Amino acid sequence: MTWNHYPPYVSAADRRAKALKKIASLEKKGKKIEPVGTLAHRIKIATSFWGQGWCRHLESFSDYENRLPRGRTYVRSGAVLHLQVQTGNIHALVQGSKLYEINIRIDPLTPSKWAAIKKRCHGGIGSLIELLQGRISDEIMSVVTDPSDGLFPLPKEIHLDCNCPDSAGLCKHLAAVLYGVGARLDSAPSLLFTLRGVDQGELIAAAGAAESLDGRQSSRRRTLKSDALSDVFGVDLEPEGPAEIAKRSAAPKPSKKVKLTKPAMSKKNLKKPAAPRKKE
Repeated sequence: MTWNHYPPYVSAADRRAKALKKIASLEKKGKKIEPVGTLAHRIKIATSFWGQGWCRHLESFSDYENRLPRGRTYVRSGAVLHLQVQTGNIHALVQGSKLYEINIRIDPLTPSKWAAIKKRCHGGIGSLIELLQGRISDEIMSVVTDPSDGLFPLPKEIHLDCNCPDSAGLCKHLAAVLYGVGARLDSAPSLLFTLRGVDQGELIAAAGAAESLDGRQSSRRRTLKSDALSDVFGVDLEPEGPAEIAKRSAAPKPSKKVKLTKPAMSKKNLKKPAAPRKKE
């Protein structure tokens, strides 16, 4: 009888210890490492609009349903040692019983689909900050996150490759990396546009084009509010009401104190005292 031999079980703590050692070893060799880090302290793996949208999109795939939970466990434990997102490709290293290399190829967004997204978003996005922070209207939100025609890839556009012995199409290491992308989008949402091979600035350009048609601001365009500025720039901005403005205007302006200073003395400015006049 032939028995299938699987790698021995490795606890999350042991994987974490191995991960830290491997990171140090790779960095010592001059490798640029971009770890996802441990996410055990988070209730949700992703917390931003784009990160959560990515994860929900993955969880909507019936083919992924049974494999994703193990991936969540791996990414939470910090097993994704390295995750690099480039145009059309995700490269990662995951620490399991061994160090496994992951390559996920993502098809670029087709020109026709990108053109349709830009057309439907025409004039509806106020700024790049709003777009990347997910501060967009429900109408625009439904466009960019549309399961079939939005920015997220379809299962047929995701090509998975892991060098582990698991013969499943989506192993736990690949699932961990896919979730890791969601966590990475929290801090770098523009990577989604990079991954799909499109320029997010074109959505803003489309918004500006709508204004130039009649010189007026589009009714669908939302301006960046003070609370958004506070989040972006770390400044508390409290709007002034009529009472505060009137009070500030009526308050007497403080008088300016002028400080008198003596003119600087130099040898050129020094004059000998005039000789006393003789009495006649």
